[in-house]
Amino acid sequence: MSTVAHSPATWLVPGTGETVPHNRLMAQMAGKSAVLLGESHDRYDIHRWQLHVLAGLYAHRTDVVVGFEMFPRRVQPALDKWVAGALSDVAFLDEAEWRTVWGFPADLYMPIFHFCRQYGVAMKALNCRRALVTEVGKLGWDEIPVGDRDGVTPAKPATAAYRQYLFDITGGSRPDRQATSPDDLAFDRFVRAQQTWDRAFACNIAEAIGEHGPALVVGIIGRGHLEYGHGTPYQLADLGIQDVAVLLPNDTETVRLEPEAVADGLFRLPPIGRSVAQRAPSP
Repeated sequence: MSTVAHSPATWLVPGTGETVPHNRLMAQMAGKSAVLLGESHDRYDIHRWQLHVLAGLYAHRTDVVVGFEMFPRRVQPALDKWVAGALSDVAFLDEAEWRTVWGFPADLYMPIFHFCRQYGVAMKALNCRRALVTEVGKLGWDEIPVGDRDGVTPAKPATAAYRQYLFDITGGSRPDRQATSPDDLAFDRFVRAQQTWDRAFACNIAEAIGEHGPALVVGIIGRGHLEYGHGTPYQLADLGIQDVAVLLPNDTETVRLEPEAVADGLFRLPPIGRSVAQRAPSP
């Protein structure tokens, strides 16, 4: 498998190795139904990158909705009031239950929140209630009453490739693990739980497109839900939303050229400024 060099401050298409100018890529991405910006939750530089991409997309079209993994559906009224200018920073974070629903320092995300308010860009809560993930993981969808599903429909079953991906990123086969392979029934609970998040994000993105459409939904989502088209892109396709792109930040000097690319575009972050925030302790 070949590799290609990836210089800092450049966009690279990992499927072809092509380098694409920022303005050209933003123009291409602005024509999509959804652009999903992956993240490592605790990286300040990644959230700055997300803000810059959002601004680039907004320069090409203003019918944009920003969806956030960080917020469950029940706090949507707080997001609406924030964009309308009706809440202070402190009141917004309090009404959005930030400390309990997410827990990472709010200053990681506040520049993106302020961008949305300054430009009147709608914000959309993409997550479900946390207990639903546990319930589906433990019991399966058939045991969850429709009224308790928080607007989420059952996920399309994971592909073998996604199961392998999830198994690998969670440590693979190791002595302290009950599951010995991605196909092991002991791994099913984790896969069901992960797919509950994947499907929740997809359902709420689809809802945002329906509510504001035609609109471009920009998703702020953990990269593990996006890489290689697994997770949320896969569930969006099941919901009939095909025109979706995934953009990811990259730290490495080289990128492998793979038949199934990790994303539609990779941006090489500079090798400095990778400060990491700590998750806030539980109250």
